[in-house]
Amino acid sequence: MRARSFNVAAIALLFIAIAARAEESAKAVTIHGFVDGYYAWNSNNPASHESFFAGAGSTAEHANELTLNLAALEIVRDAAPLGFHLSLVAGDGADVIHAAESKGFRHIYQASVIYKVSDRLTIEGGIYPSHIGFESFYSKDDWNYMRSWPGELSPFYQNGIHASYQFDSHWSGDVHLLNGWQHIKDNNDAKAIGVKIAYTSDRLNTSLNTFDGPELPNDNTHWRHFGDLIASYKATPKLSLAGSLDRGHQELPGDIAANWLGIAGFGRYAFDDRHAVAVRGSLFHDPDNAISGAAQRLTEETLTYEFHPVTNLIVKIEGRHDHSTAAVFARKTNESTNNQTIAVIGAAVTF
Repeated sequence: MRARSFNVAAIALLFIAIAARAEESAKAVTIHGFVDGYYAWNSNNPASHESFFAGAGSTAEHANELTLNLAALEIVRDAAPLGFHLSLVAGDGADVIHAAESKGFRHIYQASVIYKVSDRLTIEGGIYPSHIGFESFYSKDDWNYMRSWPGELSPFYQNGIHASYQFDSHWSGDVHLLNGWQHIKDNNDAKAIGVKIAYTSDRLNTSLNTFDGPELPNDNTHWRHFGDLIASYKATPKLSLAGSLDRGHQELPGDIAANWLGIAGFGRYAFDDRHAVAVRGSLFHDPDNAISGAAQRLTEETLTYEFHPVTNLIVKIEGRHDHSTAAVFARKTNESTNNQTIAVIGAAVTF
C-alpha cells in the first residue's frame, strides 16, 4: 500500500486556528508583507518573453514587460511556547517555484507550527523555507535582485518537520525529516533527511547543509546526496563578503549516476543606510543533465545598485550576463542561443 505524504499543511493550519484562540493576547499575532514588481530588458528579445528555461527564473522571469515578481502576506505569531508562521504568495516567482505542485499549494510558501520546547530546543512542522542556500526567496532581502545559478537550482522550500538546537552562543544544529527536494506532496513513498550545522558570530556566519533521500518519481531506491557549504564575513562595517559551494550526486537506474557542482561568490558595499552596491559571480556545472534540464556549464556575472528612497521602499537596478555551453536561452526567432544580457529595475514596497 502506498504510504501517504505528510499532510502537514493541513495540520499547520489546524494548529494556527488553535493558537489563534489561545489565551495570550491577540497582539502577539503580527501581519506584514510586501509587493515586489519589476521591468526587465533582455538583449535576446525572446518571443516568449521568458528569460530563463523551465525550473529557473524565480526572479525576473519575464522580459520586456512590467510584471509582478512576488507579493507576500505573512501572519506570524512568535513561539511562546507555541507559535505559527503563514506566508501566502503570488506572482511570477511563486509560479516558477511551485510549477510542480497541485493548485491547492501554489500560493503557500510557509505554513508551519513552531513549538519552543526550551531556550535551546525548537521544533517546527509544516511547509517552511529550505535550510539550503545563501540566497532567500524574497529578493528584497538578498544582496542582488536576481539569484545565482546555484540559488536557482536548489530548493526554496520544504515540507516536513525539523528540530533546531542551540548548543551555545555560536553553534547550532538542525535535523529535518522531509517529503523531499522542494516537494509539498511527495513523489514517492520514501522520506529524506536534512542536516544543518551552523556557526554564527558578529562578523562570521557559516553553515554546512546536507540533503539525502530518494528523489526520483515513484522510486524509493535511488538516492540524491547533496551538500551545501556557505559563509559570509563582515570585513568592515560597510563591506560584506560571502561564498557558497554546492555538490550534488543523483543515483540513477542501471548503476549510473549524475553529478553537479555549483559555486558562487558575493560582495556588498553599503555606502550608508540608503545606498549600496553588490557584485556576484556564479558557476553551475551540470555535465550529466542531473538537474538543470541540459548537459551544460552555466556562468553569470551580476552588478546591483540598491537604493532606499524612503523607509518602506527598496529599489534595485541590476545588470546581468549569462553564458551556457548549451543553447538554452530563447531568442526572438525560434532558435536558441548560449548567451543573454538582462537589465532590470525592481521595486519592493513593504508593510
